[in-house]
Amino acid sequence: MILRVTPSTLSGDIAVPPSKSLSARFIAASLLADSPSMIHGISESDDTTSALEMAAVLGAEIELGKEAIRITPTPGGIPRPRSKELNAGESGLAARMFAPIAALANTSILLTGKGTLLSRPIEMVTDGLHKLGVSCAASLSLPFELEGPLVGGEIHLDGSASSQFLTGLLLALPYAENDSKVTVKSLTSRPYIDMTLEVLRTFDLDYTHDISEEIDVFHIPSCQSGRGGNYSIDGDWSAAATLLVLGALCAQPDLEVTGIRGDFTQADSGIKGALLFAGYHILGTDEGLSIKKKQPRAFNLDLTNAPDLFPVLAALACFSNKPSRLSGAHRLVGKESDRASVLISEFAKAGITIERDKDDLIVHPGKTKACRINPHGDHRIVMAAAILGCAGGAEVEILNAECVAKSYPTFFDDLASIGGIIQEVK
Repeated sequence: MILRVTPSTLSGDIAVPPSKSLSARFIAASLLADSPSMIHGISESDDTTSALEMAAVLGAEIELGKEAIRITPTPGGIPRPRSKELNAGESGLAARMFAPIAALANTSILLTGKGTLLSRPIEMVTDGLHKLGVSCAASLSLPFELEGPLVGGEIHLDGSASSQFLTGLLLALPYAENDSKVTVKSLTSRPYIDMTLEVLRTFDLDYTHDISEEIDVFHIPSCQSGRGGNYSIDGDWSAAATLLVLGALCAQPDLEVTGIRGDFTQADSGIKGALLFAGYHILGTDEGLSIKKKQPRAFNLDLTNAPDLFPVLAALACFSNKPSRLSGAHRLVGKESDRASVLISEFAKAGITIERDKDDLIVHPGKTKACRINPHGDHRIVMAAAILGCAGGAEVEILNAECVAKSYPTFFDDLASIGGIIQEVK
């Protein structure tokens, strides 16, 4: 599907969808709990669907209601696979998070996926599982076969590339037969691990966490029993970031983004500080945040712990009066696309120069021109391209725009509801 986004004036209010990152963690924790869980307001993203399907394959009973889903775990919190194959779809989080959970079962299973996920790195997962008693051949990418059980013990991880496998270990190791010690060097995406630890506490799972210089140490007691319950999913700050940037560039008189108050840490809530650095005044309302259109100031930001903000902030920087610098570009490797390279090549089609300087992206503002952008299957590039189309002086066509469903399936409907001008190109 090709969509054309035309310069638009936005106004009104819009509620963000539920967090897909939080939804996936609650699904995984519910699979292993000692009693059923009701999860209200779960994300409808493709990644969440993948997590639900994986939980079902691992033995959970899933009942879909109008406003909530009920997850009944397997007896004893140990997965009982219904199939020899576990498919993560295109979700990197689901693949890396459910691998150690699947390894709790004393059986073999093939972990696979589709699309761009098949080329994303998985070596950390196979190496880590092997060190904890799981039989699996070394592999650079999916698919690979694993055979549990995951027995626990000691493991050292390099946390500089991804936190998703660590999230899976933290969720799975409380159910292993031995106590575990996980030592992580150079942990990045720390807010995502904070979210995982908050989910552990919600399910009454014990751990200790010590931080010394660049080393994080997690001690996890064995043979625990998680508590199922009644839970609600917070709104998604990744989606909110896109909507707030759209408001910052297109809102007259203002745009209110609602549904983002909640209890769990989300890395992309850093968009608030980013917009302050860019010169915006964000007004708190009873339901959320309100923002008005103005030209952004140039800004320099380190996005190492919030790499998903790169595309939307690159789009914002296009409309400043001076170049902006975004640091932490090494975190953009191994995403749905080679995100730094795609930003550089695709924004160039719109007349915007993005320069790579070691670990930084330098965005040079300019007048946008009509173009057709290929997001390379990356949902966040789709949303960044939509920002260029709404805020620039020329329309932008987006190839394969449907891949936005990976995280925000109603994005274009929501954008149209606040004034975005969108047409399908036949």
